Amino acid sequence: MNILFLTQVLPYPLDAGPKVRAYYVLRHLAQKHTVTLVSFVRATDTDQAIAHIAEFCQAVHTVPMPRSNLRDGYYLLRSLLTGQPFLIGRDWNGAMAAKLRAIIAKATKQGLPPFDAVHADQLWMAPYALLARQQQARKRVMTVLDEHNAVFMIPERLAGADANLIKRQLLALEARKLARYEVDVCNQFDRVVWVTQEDYLAVQQQAQLVERTVACDNIIPICGDSAQQSPLPRNSTARRITFVGGLHYPPNAQGICWFAEHVFPQILQQAPESILTVIGKQPPLALHRLGIPAQNLEITGFVEEVEPYLVDTAAFVVPLLAGGGMRVKIIDGWRWGMPVISTTIGAEGITTKPEQNIIIADTPADLATRTIELLHQPAKAQQLALAGRQWFEEHYDWQRVYQQWNSIYL
Repeated sequence: MNILFLTQVLPYPLDAGPKVRAYYVLRHLAQKHTVTLVSFVRATDTDQAIAHIAEFCQAVHTVPMPRSNLRDGYYLLRSLLTGQPFLIGRDWNGAMAAKLRAIIAKATKQGLPPFDAVHADQLWMAPYALLARQQQARKRVMTVLDEHNAVFMIPERLAGADANLIKRQLLALEARKLARYEVDVCNQFDRVVWVTQEDYLAVQQQAQLVERTVACDNIIPICGDSAQQSPLPRNSTARRITFVGGLHYPPNAQGICWFAEHVFPQILQQAPESILTVIGKQPPLALHRLGIPAQNLEITGFVEEVEPYLVDTAAFVVPLLAGGGMRVKIIDGWRWGMPVISTTIGAEGITTKPEQNIIIADTPADLATRTIELLHQPAKAQQLALAGRQWFEEHYDWQRVYQQWNSIYL
C-alpha cells in the first residue's frame, strides 16, 4: 500500500512517548509498504533526525509548528467563544493544510500512484487526515486513526488535582469539549487503533452518553526495541531516585512536584543520603521552591545521555496523578533494566505483575516506604529490575507486537 503518515511531532529522536509510538509504527509499515511522512517540526529538530527517518520512508516533508503564549491566548479565547477544543484549534495550521494539498496535487499532476491510506498519529492530526482524504476524492482512501490517549481524560484528571478554581473550571470545560470531539472524530475514520483498552472504554462510555459508539479495530500497545538497548549495569550502592520525562507535559510536572513535596521528605528521614534526580526539559520552577537540601535534589533539564544517571539509580519513579494512554517511561524503565515504582495511574494501560516486575503505590506514605525498601535492599531492587526487563522483551518489543498492524494494513 501507499501510505501517507501524519505526525504532530517528528518521531525521532526517541525522547518522548508519542515519538516512540510513531517511530516504530513507521518502521514496521515501511517493511511492507511505501510510506510518506508529513510531520510538524520544532526548532530543536535537526536535519540529522529527518535524514534518519528518510532512510526508511519514501519521502519526508516537514512543517514548522508555531508556538507562543500570545497564540495560546488567542486560541483559548477562540475556544471559549466557539466551543472548539483549545488543544485541537491551537494545532490547526494553514501551512500544514497547504503542504498536504500540494503533495497530493503534485502526485496527481505527475501521474504518481495515489495514496491508498492516510494514517493520523494522535487525535491532533485527525483533521489533516480527513482533509487529505477529501483532496484525493477520485480514489477511495482508507483513513486510520492511532489513538495514543483518550485525550479528554488528560484535562479531566488535571482538573481534579488542581487547587486553582479558575484553572480547574477551564480544564473541566476543555475535557467536556474534547470528549464530544473525540467521539465525533473517531466516527469519521475507517479504522481506529487504540493504545490501551482503558482508553477505548473511556471514549466508548462518552459515546454511549449521546447514544453513539466508537470503533475498536485493534488495541496495540506502545513498544520499544530490546535489540537496541541491553539492560544497564547498576551500582550496588545506588542512591538516586530518578524521574525521566518531558516536564513541559503537565501531568509529568504535576506528578514529580507532588512526589518532591509529599513523598521525598519522608524518604529523607530514613535515607538522608538519597538524591532525587529529575531529568527532562522545562523543569518547573516549583521544584526549586520546596526547600529540599541542594545535596539531595538534582534537576538536570534535558540531557542527551541518561545512562550515567541510571547506573546509579536505586528506584525509577513514575508518580503520575493524571494522564492518558501508556506511560512510556515505564516501558523505558524496563528496557533499561531499572527497578520501577509507580502510582496506579502511572502504570495504567500497561500489563504488569505488581511486586514482581513493578511496585504500585498511591499514597505518599506507601510510596515513601516502598522507595526506601529499594534504596536499602539492592538485591530486591535488582530482582525487580531483571523481571521488568524480561517482561519488556516478552510483551513490549516492537518487532514481535507490531505484527498486529498487519490486520489494519492488509
